Amino acid sequence: MQRKIDQLEPFQRAISKAHLASAGISIDSLEDPDRPLIAIANSWNEVCPGHEPLRQLAAEVKKGILEAGGEPIEFNTIGMCDGVAQGHPGMRYCLPHRDLITDSCEAMIVGEGVFDGVVYMGSCDKIIPGMLNAAARIDLPSAIVTAGPCYDEIRPSESKALRARFLRGEATEREVIEGTLRYYTGPGVCPFLGTANTMGCLSEGLGMMLPYGALWPSSTSQRRFSARQTGARVVDLVRRGIRPSDIMTQASLDNAVRLLASIGGSLNAMVHLPALARELGLEVTWDKVADITSRTPVVCDVVPNGDISCINLYKAGGVPAVLKTIEGDLDTSVMTVTGRTLGENLDREVQVDRAVIRTQDDSASVCNGIQVLYGNLASEGALVKTSAVPAGQHVWTGRAQVFNSEEEAFAAYNRHAITAGTGVVVRYEGPKGGPGMKELHRVTEIMKGIPNSAVITDGRFSGASGGLSVGYLCPEALDGGAIALVRDGDEIHVDLSKNLIELHVSDEELAARRATWKPVIRENGGHLLKRYAEQVESAKAGAVLR
Repeated sequence: MQRKIDQLEPFQRAISKAHLASAGISIDSLEDPDRPLIAIANSWNEVCPGHEPLRQLAAEVKKGILEAGGEPIEFNTIGMCDGVAQGHPGMRYCLPHRDLITDSCEAMIVGEGVFDGVVYMGSCDKIIPGMLNAAARIDLPSAIVTAGPCYDEIRPSESKALRARFLRGEATEREVIEGTLRYYTGPGVCPFLGTANTMGCLSEGLGMMLPYGALWPSSTSQRRFSARQTGARVVDLVRRGIRPSDIMTQASLDNAVRLLASIGGSLNAMVHLPALARELGLEVTWDKVADITSRTPVVCDVVPNGDISCINLYKAGGVPAVLKTIEGDLDTSVMTVTGRTLGENLDREVQVDRAVIRTQDDSASVCNGIQVLYGNLASEGALVKTSAVPAGQHVWTGRAQVFNSEEEAFAAYNRHAITAGTGVVVRYEGPKGGPGMKELHRVTEIMKGIPNSAVITDGRFSGASGGLSVGYLCPEALDGGAIALVRDGDEIHVDLSKNLIELHVSDEELAARRATWKPVIRENGGHLLKRYAEQVESAKAGAVLR
């Protein structure tokens, strides 16, 4: 092993070591050629509850690195909380900040040019994907550490009922806050199977995280031990020359898609996995995912697919138990950060609670947890989390009520202007049109109180969203997709059994509307979003930047 720092030109090597010594790295460590320098890319902050524990966990990672004979060097990057950013224009920054995280890691790690390996520390929706993308792009021996899900004291349905009471005017703000703190009991990842826990599980399924690393609960000894062990493992990966490109192969990406389908994970993975594949020079397409999900049963009912949390999934055996359950569908020859193959990791007794994680042939294990819909309203595709859609809405027809922003939809709801059976169309919230592709979780929450309604949008959804929520429509409104031509009162038809979403308007009428159509150009209020709108590709392409 030859360290990066020792490959520098002699004069610069001496100066670089002097600067690092000035920051507190011992001269002896810098002079030891067998002591790799391991970066810790930490998104710790005091804004996001999923990130607040990462400062303590970084201390554990450092212990593991030191014990294995490496030298840890920590730096920070950003990490937004989607829960705080929901329901207002700030949500437009959440998806773009995924790429800021990747770029900032590249700038620090490649720019400094002295690191031999990396431990990426992040917990939430865009942060884990941003760090996976960085690991793929930079390709130094690496692993992922998260804070893990927080414990919940009440069932997800109780938390939802409390929010519904507030929307009906039957609960105070204080009651919502105090009641919610029984669901989010402390720092850690939100307890449901949202994008954060989904991407944690997929990191483990990809082989970029130690077994059980996704779901060890926050603020537990096992979570701390896992962080410490990860530090040591990355030192070993450096010495063995095992890189992310050796781990995140096409086969491991396909494994991750099967895991996503099996747990009924967040639709946002359908943006993040194509983006990760792009960084790796590989491919994950919506059609390929749809083919896999059509043949892969959902084997657990974590909220929003049911009424249990990720803590229940952890107690039932965690990701290893799910992987063991679907082992026959996986390529188990792929490498992992343990230095062993997935098959070798699973070649042990794995405890599985079948009351939580069903077998694939169980009558309750139904395929198509995630579907791609096509039709004249979404010629390039739209996504729906079928596992969270009530059976009575798998075939649905309703009249459109059209809004050019999330804010317009909220205003109509507050005027009690949305009626039962309505298809709420929220457009110009795509990657370019937003700009930034807002997550419309608050819209899906309020629509649950309106019977037989649907949400149809070119924006995104939270992993916690349920009901008939069809999103990520491509082409988006700003690109002239058919969603831009919908008018109030138009009939929309969805048939999940046929992967179909149709606007019951003739081609001739749509052509006439297009002739007079002018896109809605939203003032974005900042240079970052303007630049993002100019560079971003479609949701189907992973919302990557050109």
